Amino acid sequence: MKYVDINCDMGESFGAYQIGNDREILDYISSANIACGFHAGDPATMRKTVRMALAKEVAIGAHPGLPDLVGFGRRNMDLSPQEAYDMVVYQIGALQAFVQAEGGSMQHVKPHGALYNMAVTRAPLAEAIAEAIYKVNPTLILFGLAGSELTRAGERIGLRTANEVFADRTYQQDGTLTPRSQSDAMITEQSQSLQQVVRMVMEGRVLSRQGVDVSIKADTICIHGDGAHALEFARSIHTACKEAGIILRSFQTTA
Repeated sequence: MKYVDINCDMGESFGAYQIGNDREILDYISSANIACGFHAGDPATMRKTVRMALAKEVAIGAHPGLPDLVGFGRRNMDLSPQEAYDMVVYQIGALQAFVQAEGGSMQHVKPHGALYNMAVTRAPLAEAIAEAIYKVNPTLILFGLAGSELTRAGERIGLRTANEVFADRTYQQDGTLTPRSQSDAMITEQSQSLQQVVRMVMEGRVLSRQGVDVSIKADTICIHGDGAHALEFARSIHTACKEAGIILRSFQTTA
């Protein structure tokens, strides 16, 4: 019997700007990664998203990113491990306050965008992020790309880690994601995405852009909530997993 968590980036609206279909997508996921105000989100959005997630019994995680609203946290920055540590501690603390104020508890932390991608291959940065999480709350789970420096850093420091795979992204033969700057980074055909998800969970493999199968561990599947067809996509992933006999539940209860 196979179990998997489905997570989605949420709470990314800011002021008058509305992004995503958070309320509807919560029906099809088990974990929500809530933006903490650096790359997206604001205090009111954080509060509202936390309330919605708690109401639908979806596990909550902090989604810390780089301080880059204009670039949505997807542009690399030249920052030191100490700066990364401070940013992550600050953002976890902000979301944790809202979760506690609403009577809930936080399950995990998943870095966002460029911060996440840089930590995939940069060990000092990954270690700083893992240390920040551990020192704030060592019971939090670190979500990181399967087989990355980020998950290895979490394991070394003593965090529970969830190996994350992506439903709508293509992979390179070294197990990394295809950079968004390349035209083939995103999977646009829904059937291809569904096939990739089921295969990653059931077989532990994903076909790279080089045509080579890559071994992969799928503890949690990421879907993106800001796409034009995000709600339809979330519903389809949810259905495809169930039809394949995969049981969907949060990583906290899956592990």
